[in-house]
Amino acid sequence: MSIASEKDLIGIKNAGKAVAITLKKMREFAKPGMSTKTLDEYGLSILNEFGAVPAPMKEYNFPGVTCISVNHEACHGIPSHTRILEEGDLVNIDVSAEVDGYYADNGGSFILGKDQQGLEPLVQASKEILQEAIDKITDRVRISDIGGFIHQAAKKRGFTVVKNLCGHGVGEKLHEAPYEIPCFRDRLNRDRFRKNTVIALETFISTKANFVYEMPDGWTMRPKDNSFVAQHEHTLIVTEGKPIIITADNDIY
Repeated sequence: MSIASEKDLIGIKNAGKAVAITLKKMREFAKPGMSTKTLDEYGLSILNEFGAVPAPMKEYNFPGVTCISVNHEACHGIPSHTRILEEGDLVNIDVSAEVDGYYADNGGSFILGKDQQGLEPLVQASKEILQEAIDKITDRVRISDIGGFIHQAAKKRGFTVVKNLCGHGVGEKLHEAPYEIPCFRDRLNRDRFRKNTVIALETFISTKANFVYEMPDGWTMRPKDNSFVAQHEHTLIVTEGKPIIITADNDIY
C-alpha cells in the first residue's frame, strides 16, 4: 500500500507496534521444554491485547497464530503440542497481524539459551545484513540492487541466501505489490521502491542452502541438505531518505 493520509500512517504504525511487541514478548517467553503450540498460544494472548487478528489464519487459513520454525526449518513452521523446544535450538518466530484494516509483518531468528550448534554468526549476519539493507532503501532505488547487496553481504560472511523466499509489499493485505523483494539480484525484476509505499523486507541467510522445499504438512519449508536458515524481517515505509521502521518496538535487532 501507499501511505496517503494521517489515518494510514497511524493505522500502519498501530499494526507494526502490535506485531513487534508480540514478537519481543514471545522471544522472552520461550523456554526449553516448552511446546511451540504453547508459545503460539501466548502470542495470541498478546495480539488480543492490541485487538490484532493473526494474518496467516485470516488470509491463508494457516493452522497457527504465528509461524514458528525450529533448527532446519526455514519458515512457515506449524505450532504443535509435540514440537518441544530444546536448549540451543535455532528458533524463528514470524508474527503478522491485521489491526483495524492494516497489516504488518515482523520476524526474527534467535538461539534459545546456549549456542550449542555454533549458529550465532549466522543469526548475527542475518540481523546485520537486514539493517544494512534497510539503510540503503530510498525512493526509486531498484529492488534488484537491494537483493544484490544482501547476496554479496552474505557471501562475504561465508553464507548463502535462499532464493525462493523473499520480502513483499504489505499494508492493506499481508502480501501485495511489490510481491517479490528477493535476497539476490534478480535481473528480470525492474521494479523500484517508491516513496510512501509499505514493504516487509526480509533476509533469508543460510549456512549453505540456496533453495528450500515444502514439507508434507503443506506449509513448513526447509532445505534438503539439513543446513540452517536465519530470517529477520521489518515492516518499513519508504521515504526520500532512510525508511521508517514501524516494527522497531522490540530488542531483537
